[in-house]
Amino acid sequence: MDSKGSVELQPGEGAPGCPQEGLPCPPDSSELVRECLNQFQLTERQLRQIQARILGSMELALRGEASPVPAVRMLPAYVGSIPHGTEQGDFLVLELGATGASLRVLWVTLTGMEGCQMEPRSQEFLIPQELMLGPGQQLFDFAARCLSEFLDAFPVGNRRLQLGFSFSFPCHQTGLDRSILISWTKGFRCSGVEGQDVVQLLRDAIKRQGAYSVDVVAVVNDTVGTMMGCGPGSAPCEVGLVVDTGTNACYMEEARHVAVLDEDRGRVCVSIEWGSFGDDGVLGPVLTTFDRILDQESLNPGAQRFEKMIGGLYLGELVRQVLAHLAQHGVLFGGRTSPALLSQGGVLLEHVAEMEDPSTGTARVRAILQGLGLSPGAEDAELVQRVCAAVCTRAARLCAAALAAVLTRLQHGREQQTLQIAVATGGQVFERHPRRMLEETLALFRLNHEQLAQVQAQMREAMAQGLRGEASSLRMLPTYVRATPDGSERGDFLALDLGGTNFRVLLVRVAASGVQITSEIYSIPEHVAQGPGEQLFDLIVDCILNFQQKQGLSGQSLPLGFTFSFPCRQVGLDQGILLNWTKGFSASDCEGQDVVGLLRQAIVRKQAVKLNVVAIVNDTVGTMMSCGYEDPRCEVGLIVGTGTNACYMEELQNVAGVAGDVGLMCINMEWGAFGDDGSLGTLTTCFDELVDQASINPGKQRFEKMISGMYLGEIVRHILLHLTSLGVLFRGQKTQRLQTRDIFKTKFLSEIESDSLALRQVRAILEDLGLPLTSDDALMVLEVCQAVSQRAAQLCGAGVAAVVEKIRENRGLDKLTVSVGVDGTLYKLHPHFSGLVAATVRELAPRCVVTFLQSEDGSGKGAALVTAVACRLAQQAPV
Repeated sequence: MDSKGSVELQPGEGAPGCPQEGLPCPPDSSELVRECLNQFQLTERQLRQIQARILGSMELALRGEASPVPAVRMLPAYVGSIPHGTEQGDFLVLELGATGASLRVLWVTLTGMEGCQMEPRSQEFLIPQELMLGPGQQLFDFAARCLSEFLDAFPVGNRRLQLGFSFSFPCHQTGLDRSILISWTKGFRCSGVEGQDVVQLLRDAIKRQGAYSVDVVAVVNDTVGTMMGCGPGSAPCEVGLVVDTGTNACYMEEARHVAVLDEDRGRVCVSIEWGSFGDDGVLGPVLTTFDRILDQESLNPGAQRFEKMIGGLYLGELVRQVLAHLAQHGVLFGGRTSPALLSQGGVLLEHVAEMEDPSTGTARVRAILQGLGLSPGAEDAELVQRVCAAVCTRAARLCAAALAAVLTRLQHGREQQTLQIAVATGGQVFERHPRRMLEETLALFRLNHEQLAQVQAQMREAMAQGLRGEASSLRMLPTYVRATPDGSERGDFLALDLGGTNFRVLLVRVAASGVQITSEIYSIPEHVAQGPGEQLFDLIVDCILNFQQKQGLSGQSLPLGFTFSFPCRQVGLDQGILLNWTKGFSASDCEGQDVVGLLRQAIVRKQAVKLNVVAIVNDTVGTMMSCGYEDPRCEVGLIVGTGTNACYMEELQNVAGVAGDVGLMCINMEWGAFGDDGSLGTLTTCFDELVDQASINPGKQRFEKMISGMYLGEIVRHILLHLTSLGVLFRGQKTQRLQTRDIFKTKFLSEIESDSLALRQVRAILEDLGLPLTSDDALMVLEVCQAVSQRAAQLCGAGVAAVVEKIRENRGLDKLTVSVGVDGTLYKLHPHFSGLVAATVRELAPRCVVTFLQSEDGSGKGAALVTAVACRLAQQAPV
């Protein structure tokens, strides 16, 4: 660098230059991808050259030297101090240009007390396109009307109001309330404004409006406003950085170094209009083909070159250019494009930000691309993420090089070896408002009527396919349970209940006076649940024998019902082929085998010849039968606990593969696997993908993983980690405990969402997890829990609605009255889950009157009742 601050920017070593348009493309698609993405790579040497060039240009501009022309403008903002926290009063703010094609008016109350700041009240107004490109007076008259409309909601009366004008375009300020527009950017091109004092233009418009008495006392750009709005911290906030639709920075410079001020004391805020850096061609060696095309098609070719590589107005367009180029050469989307991909502005910053996020699953990326009219292939989503990452990474590194120049200038100006300073950041590219980020994250979990109705319709179709024996994510398994209890069942029965890590043996006495149950709980160690199958079934028989001995039943032959709560294909009441383990079980040599046969083999090995296995039942059927003993209208069973499933009484004539056309058959839906064919892809979030990938059965039980208690806590944990990484929660600190799998139990959702718990108790739960809470964290975590559990309940309700509507249509009824037997800790213990399920069913199945009955010991009592009904039917059958 010479004394004038001139640096020659070099092409990066080893990085290919920009391919020339019109040249033939490389024959190898991977080579084309590599060539495209390599253009966005910047070497450390190039970044240091950019830093030095910006720094040299800053110092030229501060000295007021006109030759050579500085590559950046250094414009005094006439702000001589940062806030000290004691400012008080009501103030108006009018923002123009900070958020693209919109205008915002705010009412800000400063209390002068640290830690007692009031949330600003604001209103946003969209600016019509014709005003952005029309006469300047029309734009300022529109701003004055918006201001007046906003104030109509306040009891202003005859008060004289003070207004700060945030005008986020390159200006030459000659005073705190005087600012001459140098040039429009960000898509604005209003006539008659460049070269004029924008404060005076606004004052004239307010006067023409005439509704309120408003003094425009200061004009700032969004960058200065960002710096001034920075909260107190351990270091003074003396730098502002904005990366929004455009990009800019400011900092507090020593006044004696700003030649145009002719001051030798104090400091002054200087706005660095660095978006125009590179307009002199210095960025040529690092510009890509896509940068050049974007510039040529912009409203201001040749201007704001640095901003066009960083600003949010352009990142989506750069990604679009790359994707279109790769698609047109057959590398992406099977060589097919779409109108959005070929139209300027077709890909937005929001698309890029979400697809580039490493936590975004490929299913979500595909959904975004499909929304752009594209048909992504299996590998397209990953390549699109790489393109987004390349464009965004380059933007971030360029921004960092420019910020490094500002910090170096501060060191030089203050003659300090080290600096302790805070940088205030703003803009939707660099950083978004925590509340908005929370809402955007949780919006993925908020399902509308159309989405729920689609789930209901998809489940109805999957049910029909499964019943016909066609490929379907719903197995629709016959259970060979042909009737519900009629109240005449009598006798003593044994029941086994295996559906989790706790195994139960029960003695169930069914008498005219009711049902009496005696039970014992036995634990199944993890090494048994995941070890050899013989070991598991031997333990089960040992538990039965132990129970019989304790109850004085040794040697007696009682009918036994086996509740086996895993996916099975039944070929008889006492024959069930295990399809696959779930819920953490993986005992070997069991899948594909008759589990009753495995149990009988263990009985032989243990010489327990008096055990008589009559029926195999899953917990869902047991729940329906248990409630059916109390309510004969109960023809649906529902489980929402560790896992989830449903069953119902189907017309036998609709069940393929089972002989007979008359009567009913209970169908075990195994609905936890609904969506394993990808049909739930549009509702699946990146957090669902993370939970699925970490599970023992990736790609399976997708519906269950969005609903059941085994997974909801993990979904919440991943959301909290995501929000923490964004700085929204826990001061941005990812504690080791929060990164520990299964640390956030689903029971915490029930506790946190309890209406009886005050927020301080919610805080206590979170503090027990070692999370560093701020004042808003407890409320935000509550909202996360509510969103996740509400989606689970609504999806469950959509499934129940599909089932009861199927029963109604089967019977040709205009209106169906039916009961649903329900069991499971999530349904029973969560304060709002059951109500949300019922509300969703009412919404989606208005012609069905559905009563939900909570089962008492559905698994054990139900298995005994299935056995009792089977014995009754056998006795009634003709010899």
